[in-house]
Order: sequence, then structure tokens, then C-alpha cells
Amino acid sequence: MASNSSIMYGEDLDQVPLLDNDDTLGFGEEDEPKGKLKHPAVTVFHLLFRTAALVVYELCGLFSDGFIGSFITIVLLLSMDFWTVKNITGRLMVGLRWWNYIDDEGQSHWVFEARKGGLQGRVSQTEVRVFWVSLVAFPVIWTILFLIAVAFLKFRWAMVVLIALSLTGSNLYGYVRCKFGKSESITQSFKNMATGLVQKQMMGNVANMFTRAPPTMAPSSTV
Repeated sequence: MASNSSIMYGEDLDQVPLLDNDDTLGFGEEDEPKGKLKHPAVTVFHLLFRTAALVVYELCGLFSDGFIGSFITIVLLLSMDFWTVKNITGRLMVGLRWWNYIDDEGQSHWVFEARKGGLQGRVSQTEVRVFWVSLVAFPVIWTILFLIAVAFLKFRWAMVVLIALSLTGSNLYGYVRCKFGKSESITQSFKNMATGLVQKQMMGNVANMFTRAPPTMAPSSTV
């Protein structure tokens, strides 16, 4: 193994080695500056390309009547966002990485990595929130835009939105797999979260029953 700072698993739970003779820094071992944002430039680029693609999509009808030029610009921005988020921002901002390789038999393997030992003191919690909020928010926004495009019969723009959904959704799926593990683990995590919320609500209701003041009886006015 080229680095001992991360745990890795694939679709078939095989331990997948990194490239041999790799003299680059290990996964998650980069020098991290002090401050509220440990990687301000990375945080900016995490939002830059996906925001620019969304802005161009919304405003291209105002500044240009050509569909081809707008299509190329949006897809180019989305591709740069996909590469940046997949290869750089996830690794530095939240200590996660996912990737794919082809073995000697031509089989495709997906690998999901997470930094070993947790993230305490290694990442900025602000960056973590920015990463996950933007990772979830943009696919939701593109989904709404897809429904709008279909509702108004703008099928060419719906195709553009589908490309945006596929690229942003792939990163979302990959990093969720990195965070929670296999699909069964993801489902179990959401079940545990829902169960915890229900239990908390039930405990709150029980506590209210015992702490609620008894109703006061109004004095009778009859003799």
C-alpha cells in the first residue's frame, strides 16, 4: 500500500492498492494551513464551476440565441466541476475520494476511500458544511430545472439539464458511498437516523406529559 492514512473498499470488497512507486504525498497527508478555512482556494473552486454552469444556463437566453454555444459552455463548465470535485475538493475538504480502475481482465472496479481515524483537527467544519450542502443542493436545483424544462416542452434544454444531473449526481453518489459505505450501509444509516428522530420525539412527548402542570379548576360560583 502506498499510504496507510485511508481505508479503501470496492464493489466486491477487494482491497485495492494505489499505484506503486508513487512518490507523491499520501492521501490526506497534505500540509494544512491554520485558520477557519484551511483550503480557501479549494473551497472557491468547489463552488465556482457548478455555480457558473447554473448561471450560464439561467442567463444564456438573455445574452445569446444560439443553443450550440450555450450547450458547449455549460457542458464544459460541468465537466470541469466534475473533475475538480471528484479529484481535488473531496480529498482536501472532507477526506474522501472515489475512483475507478480497469483490471487486467477488463473488469471495471469502483473504489471508495475514506480517511482513517476520523476528521477531528484535520478539516474545517465550515468546509465540510460547504462541501456537503453544495453537493446535495445542486442536483436538487437541476432536478427542479429539468421538471420546468419538460413542463414548458423545452426538450433541448432538458437534455442539458440531464447532463448536469448525471455529472453532479455521480459525485453525490460517489461521496455518499465513501461516507456511509455500501448501499446496505447507506440504507441502514438513514433508517437509524429516522429511528433516532422518532425516539427523540417520543421521549420529548413523555417528558412533556410528566412536566406539564395540572389544569386548575375554576371556583364554582354556585351556592
